[in-house]
Amino acid sequence: MTLAVQNPSSESVTAIAATKLINRLREIVGEEGLLYNAEELLVYECDGYTVEKKVPDVVVFPTSTEQVVAIVKLCNELDVPFIPRGAGTSLAGGTLPIGGGVMITLTRMKRIIEVNLRDRYAVCEPGLVNLHLTNHLKETGFHYAPDPSSQGACTIGGNVATNSGGPHTLKYGVTVNHVLGVEAVMPDGSIAQFGGPCEDGPGYDLTGLFVGSEGTFGICTKVWVRLTRNPESYRTLLGVFETVAAATQAISAIIGAGIVPAALEMMDQGIIGALEAAFHFGFPLDAGAVLLIEVDGLEVAVEDEAVRIEDLCLQHGAREVRRARSAKERLLLWKCRKQAFGAIGRLSPSYCTQDGVVPRTKLPEILEFITDCGKRHGLRIVNVFHAGDGNIHPILLFDERDAEQVQRVLLASDEILTKCLDLGGSVTGEHGIGVEKISFMDKLFAPADLAVMKQLRDVFNPDNRCSPGKMLPTAGGCGTESHTHKSHPGRRAAM
Repeated sequence: MTLAVQNPSSESVTAIAATKLINRLREIVGEEGLLYNAEELLVYECDGYTVEKKVPDVVVFPTSTEQVVAIVKLCNELDVPFIPRGAGTSLAGGTLPIGGGVMITLTRMKRIIEVNLRDRYAVCEPGLVNLHLTNHLKETGFHYAPDPSSQGACTIGGNVATNSGGPHTLKYGVTVNHVLGVEAVMPDGSIAQFGGPCEDGPGYDLTGLFVGSEGTFGICTKVWVRLTRNPESYRTLLGVFETVAAATQAISAIIGAGIVPAALEMMDQGIIGALEAAFHFGFPLDAGAVLLIEVDGLEVAVEDEAVRIEDLCLQHGAREVRRARSAKERLLLWKCRKQAFGAIGRLSPSYCTQDGVVPRTKLPEILEFITDCGKRHGLRIVNVFHAGDGNIHPILLFDERDAEQVQRVLLASDEILTKCLDLGGSVTGEHGIGVEKISFMDKLFAPADLAVMKQLRDVFNPDNRCSPGKMLPTAGGCGTESHTHKSHPGRRAAM
């Protein structure tokens, strides 16, 4: 077959070099494992963070660790940048192909290799959808605890890359707390294993180091995950409040009383309306905010905790506290919460989701600031977030076809994240830095800290050929320095 390369996207890969690259990749994965035509590549120009776009030169779909090794070695031989990608649900541009090159999409590596209930672990490939592991374990009495809101689409490998959170991480912890080991193809094409099925291995915690490295240390090809026994009982509550301020006071009271719910989520009036239109659950449309609270554990304990939470909510302004009356109702409540972002499409043609963190006691202050920020910039902002650990997700509504609205969204986003820092928080709780928040890294860390991070990255990825242009302000690759939205005044900001 004669290859006609259509408009190679990056200056780093000329037409002749692209033809050679694609022919060699075809030998590794076959024609069915390649995309290289312009109209096909357009789908991969961005992930869930659509503000910045860049088309890769080629997308390749390996089905084994050995194929990933061969692809990485070829990229090194031809001096071509490469980047791993899962389902593309990243909300910080973590899979943006800075400099073009080869996008290694791992969605065909989706096997559950082993489930060991006796030792409480499972082994899976990175392209496995998070929810598919949950469904596979349903009848075993065990589950994999991390449950991002994008659980129905995001992959285990992507969760490892960004150290994903989720509603139930308040009690159970984020991804790193449930990953026992990782097999990875390193940027030089070698295979390394960090950790494994055994708990608390000797030596440095390289597994913990790899989790959350956003693809800059290598490409995950296998994961050992910890399995958690299902709780004996649940109580799922919906506290209804007249105002957001009252709801945030109840949050502080619950945590201050020494109660650690499995999950503690807040949704404001804008989200409530969108969810009710989508799911007809019976949400109170006149409420200023609702808290979705779940406690789990032994039956003898959860009822007492549920009663205490009800009392605390009522003491702090809740007009009522509802309970899920059945397992079906509980699951519908969680379906509503986890599909909240999809329901936003009923409110606006475009939206931008931010991901900041503040101390729980600062929630009233940051939410008041978000409201004022929306007024200053003429934007509607709605909120749904992990209230129990202060991980906010303000959603800025706008129309991306209006360039002036886009600019207001970008300015408002900057102000909100800067305020999170001023309140002693962070600019990300679970979405990662990617390319979106690189400009905040020198506000979060001192120059010496960033220098150490760069030295660490260079140990794993000395040529910066793997996932260039991510996380660090000086992490540019292929002649590209740091990427901040301030340098892209005309870009779109829909997420």
